[in-house]
Amino acid sequence: MSVPPTRRPDWPEIPFPAWRETCRHLHLMTQVVGKYRLARSPWLNHSWHATLYVTARGLATGPVPDGARTLEIEFDCLDHLLLLRADDGGTRRLPLGPGSLAAFHQAFRTALAELGADPRFDGRPNELPAPVRFAEDQEQRPYDRDAVERFWRALLAIDRVFRRFRSGFLGKVSPAHLFWGSFDLAVTRFSGRRAPLHPGGIPALPDAVTREAYSHEVASAGFWPGGGGLEEPAFYAYAYPAPAGFAEAAVAPAEACFHKDLGEFLLPYEAVRRAADPEAALLAFLQSTYAAAADLGGWDRAALDCDLGEPRRPRPVE
Repeated sequence: MSVPPTRRPDWPEIPFPAWRETCRHLHLMTQVVGKYRLARSPWLNHSWHATLYVTARGLATGPVPDGARTLEIEFDCLDHLLLLRADDGGTRRLPLGPGSLAAFHQAFRTALAELGADPRFDGRPNELPAPVRFAEDQEQRPYDRDAVERFWRALLAIDRVFRRFRSGFLGKVSPAHLFWGSFDLAVTRFSGRRAPLHPGGIPALPDAVTREAYSHEVASAGFWPGGGGLEEPAFYAYAYPAPAGFAEAAVAPAEACFHKDLGEFLLPYEAVRRAADPEAALLAFLQSTYAAAADLGGWDRAALDCDLGEPRRPRPVE
């Protein structure tokens, strides 16, 4: 049973073609901020030190160490500002809007310097074909405020489900976080075993980074707003290494299918948004694709799996 979209304000329409160029602009701006966090944060397994997190107003870095001080940077998707906050009370507010990435990059570096932070970081995009250095990207891009807000509200709803799914695992599991390189919100579970050396080859990303990210066996799921050959927002799920039979596994809901070129299961965002219970539909996709990866891959599910977490209820210990 489908539900009229007006009854799902927390699962808004986000058709990719309608905001393609705004999405690219936002993606590149998150890369600029993400490169600053990457340059200042100690390396954490699988590049977890570089990601952004969904917040009650947008996307944020969390605390970033910068010498003797700490900064936090947030994309405010309600007031459409980039907020920079320092631990000495200093703040800067940069408007988010149409324009060039070069101008945004310069304004961001100036704001960092004014706060006493180090404005030096790598000035090249990652994971994009034919990347243009931030300082040289003079292309004028649009900024659709309504589309950005709807995208963020979709992320809020998705993040809630990802966090709930994350709670049902006792093994190593990532936070729900946004990778600004590929611009996807993701959550990843680990079997605990080493994986074969990844072949690398991701555009504008050092193979050493890719190989460290996939150093251990994973079952990963996430969400893309579109792009990279996908003309619609979609959820994905994959295993590395993919066990024999994974592509043929039966998963839920019925709208999910295996994309041979990508080597991943895909589920259109629209199928989730229009479901009678979107959270249940998405959770079914996460659970069934994980089960396929873990069962076919021989994971020790008796030791790794647990019931989904509940507020105020500790795990029982027997």
